[in-house]
Amino acid sequence: MYHDLGLCIAGQWRASADGATRPVIDPATEEPLGSIAMATAADIDAALAAAERGFARWRRTGPWERGAILRRAADLIRARTEEIATLMSLETGKPLAEARAETGAAADQFEWYAEETKRIYGQIIEARGPESRMAVIHQPVGVVAAFSAWNFPALLPARKIAAALGAGCAVIVKPAGEAPASCAELVRACHDAGVPAEAVNFLTGDSRMIAERLLASPIVRKVSLTGSVPVGKEILRLAAEGVKRVSMELGGHSPVIVFDDVDPERAAEACAAAKFRNCGQVCISPTRFYVHESLYGRFSARFAELARGLRIGRGLEDGVQMGPMANARGLATMEELVADAVSRGAEILAGGQRPEGFNRGFFFAPTVLGHVPDSARVMQEEPFGPIAPITTFRDYDEVMARANALPYGLAGYVFSNDLATATRAWEDLECGMVGVNEMLLATAEAPFGGIKESGMGREGGALGIHDYLEPKYVKVRLKV
Repeated sequence: MYHDLGLCIAGQWRASADGATRPVIDPATEEPLGSIAMATAADIDAALAAAERGFARWRRTGPWERGAILRRAADLIRARTEEIATLMSLETGKPLAEARAETGAAADQFEWYAEETKRIYGQIIEARGPESRMAVIHQPVGVVAAFSAWNFPALLPARKIAAALGAGCAVIVKPAGEAPASCAELVRACHDAGVPAEAVNFLTGDSRMIAERLLASPIVRKVSLTGSVPVGKEILRLAAEGVKRVSMELGGHSPVIVFDDVDPERAAEACAAAKFRNCGQVCISPTRFYVHESLYGRFSARFAELARGLRIGRGLEDGVQMGPMANARGLATMEELVADAVSRGAEILAGGQRPEGFNRGFFFAPTVLGHVPDSARVMQEEPFGPIAPITTFRDYDEVMARANALPYGLAGYVFSNDLATATRAWEDLECGMVGVNEMLLATAEAPFGGIKESGMGREGGALGIHDYLEPKYVKVRLKV
């Protein structure tokens, strides 16, 4: 079912130059699923050379032809949903239903950019005199180095690959070592759809070594990263040496503000469904819950009830609603965050530990913490897991200051039926995306990204393709 993965360079799947591999671990059993190749410097250089050749060819492919090829890639991904979703569930632990939905979302990215590639519009500028003409065109930036995370192993690379190809760029994609197979299937779909073999290359191995060598090369002109804030800062440093274009979606710590004019039980139901999706390992997962003090009791009680009722297990099992954490690091962090919060006066309303009966795998019970002080680590650091810390507030200015106090600005959420309150709140929240009475923000047709230390640039929507394009201005005198 799961297979060992090689590198894909110029359309050829192969072992690394020295044959080195590393295991991919099943987070539900802690047993090896397969292995990935560990790319050497020679392999990286081969991928760079291939991408350079692929770019020279792909950039000359017309937008209608590019669009048709990307549409075929979307169709192939959808046709292979069961295979891709099964691989994804094995390597991440997420429930099969979530894996299927993510595969569909990855296909949506290719469909979206199949259409956007035909809408790369230039601009005609009215010249000051009749003897001149002025215009702006957009051209592909070049070879793109794309780094994706493990939590959405198909959707995250799809956002980068599809946008880059839509713009006419070539790509070298490096997926997370914990969950590489989903991304590999996207690469296969691209090649099978007709993307030139050298235009999409796939590397696995030591992330730091691969990033340093790719970004040191003048062939790479653009880097796209989904990852942590510390990794993003290191990539920025590397990119600065070559003055390369950068787009980044980094960490977040999304506040949820529940005002006093809503049904607290219904708000809790919406929040719980979003919080425990993918075991809480979602960049825009709601992670700090500020509930008006008059609603705290009903909101927290319903939230905890829902958390205790979730069925935990391996993602491929029928009826499972939440799988394991992706790795042992995440599991240890959850235990540390709960212990810290409790030591500062928080109370455990649900979960708070590894669930009974799970002696293997990186499982952590869906957890709800009540009366959590702002000084707790879980309120200051992104809890990339199934922990929901709830606290109270009294007035608008107080809660908005607390919600905006952190250096992160990816997503935020507001629950209010009052138009004026909701409007003020979504305008005042310092983040790149806001949901008002809504928790599902990510969609191909909307721009995804954050501000402050949560990143720069946007993926998706009409803005997404422009991160892979360079504007060129031309002025022509009609006669010399």
